[in-house]
Amino acid sequence: MSDTDILDRLGAHRLVPVVVLDDAAHADPLAKALVAGGLPVAEVTFRTAAAPDAIRAMSARGDVLVGAGTVLTVAQVDQAVAAGAQFVVSPGTSRAVVERCQEHGVLALPGAVTATEVMAALELGVATVKFFPAGSSGGAAAVAALAAPFGGVGFVPTGGIGPGNLAEYLALPSVRAVGGSWMVPKDLVNAGDLDGIRALTAAAVALTTTGS
Repeated sequence: MSDTDILDRLGAHRLVPVVVLDDAAHADPLAKALVAGGLPVAEVTFRTAAAPDAIRAMSARGDVLVGAGTVLTVAQVDQAVAAGAQFVVSPGTSRAVVERCQEHGVLALPGAVTATEVMAALELGVATVKFFPAGSSGGAAAVAALAAPFGGVGFVPTGGIGPGNLAEYLALPSVRAVGGSWMVPKDLVNAGDLDGIRALTAAAVALTTTGS
């Protein structure tokens, strides 16, 4: 699947659940709950050792768009791609990480919150960046201001976003999708509360069409 196809799918769903899994055994049930809630997307962060196996389990389903998040090194890119990740998200812009993603033919979404960082991403051939941490970097107003001189750049704001301010970000033409974890809270994931996750996911999806 091409970068354009991945971005189109992310743009169609408008939300990217940011998932932290301590146990890969939770991956398949969580994916099932996301699908049932109408949001077949997951960014599995490399903050835990379970990430590669969790990505592998979700990817094997075939009905979820699975990415790897918090990818900091080339080695993690290799692990993520080997596990089946279809896109790779980083908190900042690393030339080595982006170039390895390109070697693998996998979409890279590096983090950028300043004009200098956006330009660095553009020089690497990246046209859509993660805006992180969104909440403490000026929020939706900062995204709008940054988008003004970079008309062709897309943003995926993540960090400090929830039901209360989601609409502010989604209203911006430059925002492809928004990353968040409120629909996949760690306590519900660890408790195996799939009904709870499905309900939160469905409510989040509803906000993308009705506003908050």
